[in-house]
Amino acid sequence: MRVALICTDKPGALQIRMDNRPAHLAYIQSTGVVEMAGPFLDEAGNMTGSLIILSVDTLEAAEGWAAGDPYAKAGLFANVTLSEWKKVIG
Repeated sequence: MRVALICTDKPGALQIRMDNRPAHLAYIQSTGVVEMAGPFLDEAGNMTGSLIILSVDTLEAAEGWAAGDPYAKAGLFANVTLSEWKKVIG
């Protein structure tokens, strides 16, 4: 199943994101369940959140992946949404 992980950064948390970005990217590479991912941007081009599409067996597996993300462990996010997602185009 595919699960969309949609995260919004806490206001003023860009430095937390930048400090933890290498660990976050390494986590994506090492876990092997991320189908696609990228940051949301504000008008100035600064990262403000994340959209990650996970390919996992269960929603619980997606929840575990999200909890283990270095960004989440660093307290970057104001809110996190996990929702089963169906790819139609692309």
